[in-house]
Amino acid sequence: MPARRGRPEAIVRPKAGAGAFEVDRVAPDPALAEFVDYYWLVRWRVTEHRQQVVPQPRVHLAGERGRLLVHGVTREPFFRTLTGTGHVLGAAFHPGGFRAVLRGSVAAISGTVRPGLDLLGRDDRPAAGTVAATDSTSEMVRAVEDYLLGCSPEPDPAGREVTELVAETQRCTEIVRAEQLARRAGLTLRSLQRLFSEYVGIGPKWVVQRSRILDATAAAHSGEPVDWAALAERLGFSDQAHLTRVFAQVVGTPPAAYQRDPGTS
Repeated sequence: MPARRGRPEAIVRPKAGAGAFEVDRVAPDPALAEFVDYYWLVRWRVTEHRQQVVPQPRVHLAGERGRLLVHGVTREPFFRTLTGTGHVLGAAFHPGGFRAVLRGSVAAISGTVRPGLDLLGRDDRPAAGTVAATDSTSEMVRAVEDYLLGCSPEPDPAGREVTELVAETQRCTEIVRAEQLARRAGLTLRSLQRLFSEYVGIGPKWVVQRSRILDATAAAHSGEPVDWAALAERLGFSDQAHLTRVFAQVVGTPPAAYQRDPGTS
């Protein structure tokens, strides 16, 4: 069975989106595997479709509008309106992977979208032009990989550690507070906060809660009945009202209403 890449449950109302676009995920070249988790390719042919995606603790580099745009981690809901026919290719970095490319604190780019040239010192327009001009997935990926290899990222043990800590929050639903993650890492909470700010661009409290919200989203997508009060307790929320409030802030609607939406499951 191929490795699971990314968290598909981050796609909001996936049933509605299934008729509007297709998503492929491609493994990176081994030379970039420490930094890039996967490449994602979205193709669409629609009159118009507005898609929401739940932001995750990872930087993306996306070929769109003639540039390779670096999307820092954001707390804000992410929407994109698709029209006509088109495609976008992006590199999804490991949570601790982009600092080696940026060569600086990832917190400095949180909440921003900027061209690669501005941040990385390499002209991103030729690679972006290739992404826009071809339908070949392999040619698109090669163009982006050549660009990233030209940035000469160096292996970074701390970045690997951060990536593993974020993966731990995804695997272990019993991690519901940043303090628990700090203990697993053998760090003080303050040291963990500094590490996440430097490498992820956002704090561990947000990362842990986002993992648990994506668990709730996956439950809504399952099509199975959900005891939301019991799930709230299991995911570390103080009660169902707390889960409902945070879920609605992230997704835009309470979880029970979201599950009933015809576009969800």
